[in-house]
Parts: sequence; C-alpha cells; structure tokens
Amino acid sequence: MQNVFPGEVFANTADFDTGIRQLLPRYDEMLEVITRCLPSTSRRILELGCGTSELSLKILNQCPHAQVIALDYSPRMLQFAQEKITAAGYQQRWTGIQADFGDWANNPESLDIGSEFDACVSSLAIHHLQDEMKLKLFERIAASLTQEGCFWNADPTLPESPALAEVYKAAREEWAVQQGISLTEIRAKRGASSTQGYSSQDQLASLDAHLQMLSKAGFQTVAVPWKYYGLAVFGGWL
Repeated sequence: MQNVFPGEVFANTADFDTGIRQLLPRYDEMLEVITRCLPSTSRRILELGCGTSELSLKILNQCPHAQVIALDYSPRMLQFAQEKITAAGYQQRWTGIQADFGDWANNPESLDIGSEFDACVSSLAIHHLQDEMKLKLFERIAASLTQEGCFWNADPTLPESPALAEVYKAAREEWAVQQGISLTEIRAKRGASSTQGYSSQDQLASLDAHLQMLSKAGFQTVAVPWKYYGLAVFGGWL
C-alpha cells in the first residue's frame, strides 16, 4: 500500500474526485452548503487544506469578486488543483500555497498571507488535528477574519454514542449499495496514511465539542447549517 499524507486518501491523486464521492454520501451537497453560507460579495477567502480544489471551484463560481488563497501541504494535490483551476479560467483569482495550516496556527508569521479575510473555509482536513490544535487553529482563524467574517468547515464528527456509531456506519453502507458502489473496491485504491506535520489519521471530535471550541475561539454565533449522520458543516460568525 502506497504511503500518502493524511487527507490525500488515495494512492493516485487522479482517483480523488471520483473516489471521495463514492466514499462519502452527498459530498457535493456538503460543499455547496459552505458556498451558500459565504456572502457573494466576499473578496478575500482563505481555504485550509484545499485538496483538488473542488470547494475552491464552487466558491469562485459563486463569489465573482473573490480571491481565494488556498493552503495545502501536499505538493501533488496542489499541482492537480492548479491544473483544474487553470482549466476553469480562474488562475488570476486563486493562489495555491504549499503549507501546513498547523504551522500557521502555531506561528502565523511563518506564512506571509496577511489577515483581514472575509471568510475562511475548510473541508475534510481539520479532523486530522488533535483537539488542542483544532482550538488553536480556530483561534488563529478568528484573529485573521474581518469584523463580520465567517468560518465554515465540513468534516466527519465523532458519533455521540456507540449506538449512533452503528447507525452512521449502516447509513453510509446502505447509501453505497443504493448507488451501486463497492466500498471494498474503493477502499482498495486508498493509500496508507501516516503522520505529516500536525496531521495524522482521523482524530474526530464530537459536533458539540467543535461548537464549544468555536465559541471559546471568539465566534459569537455558531451554527450547523447541514448534517448527514456523521458528516457536518459547522462554523459561524465573529
């Protein structure tokens, strides 16, 4: 099994866009919820862990004046993302930077991206951080937003009980069967994930724990605009 960074998921980057949609129910709907929660007038948007740029593309389409600064620590993901952004004609409005957002949370001066972002977004990335680092990252995000800025994150969450863990697992497997997807085949394309920088394999926190961390970090309004079993979009406004 090929070694991959946490978040890269698949041994071959070209498998990601199709594979993630087969692994996760309602992937596009989840990203669209984040996009809808952003004011269409947003001008500076920070994306943490941009992967293959699927969320960036939706945002650039929705927010015509936005510039997206996208961080990812995977050079192969960034290269793949850049090619897609260029093919879509958005290369003037998107900047990909190879960086670990855990480093940025700990030492913001290490990365010259400024602050005063209208919004910050992330999908399927922050759950690779330990809870202590999640809180530190949320605090760093809050400090980097404009006065009425917002933050939205899509991530798997820790089931609230063993019984719900079974419910979430069954729902995901039933969804795969309905789509005619073999989870065994998809999982065979995955790489073996090891620790990279501040990220390691899934380190899930409950939805409630995330909301408490957001409040502690300074977000005045916290919300969960979307939830599907163990997946959620959550965040809020300063």
